[in-house]
Amino acid sequence: MARGLLCLLIAATIVWAGARASLIQRASQRATEKRNPFETSDPARRAGAKLYARECAACHGEDREGRKGVPPLKQPEVFQTSPGTLFWILRNGDMFHGMPSFAHVPDAQKWQIITYLQGKPGQ
Repeated sequence: MARGLLCLLIAATIVWAGARASLIQRASQRATEKRNPFETSDPARRAGAKLYARECAACHGEDREGRKGVPPLKQPEVFQTSPGTLFWILRNGDMFHGMPSFAHVPDAQKWQIITYLQGKPGQ
């Protein structure tokens, strides 16, 4: 009985640790290798800014500075993360931490949001 309880406690700890891992760390290698087809497109960046305002700003702030308990998106980690990883995060979300899935947003629009997020701040 004590052994079963210990196994249950270990399993719960592993699940909790996995849920606490950064979304960036949880993306698969395959996801991280995806390339942004709009990476250098200024029209895509502008479209992404509009989509960000509609889909993301309510939680992450109009200026990407974040809000109470919601991470800022102007941080170096966002600029340094692979576009494929950001795409994976938008598609899957993380309800454990309050990040909804944006699977309803067409893929091209997800890439436009990523183009905006990884563009130079202030653009």
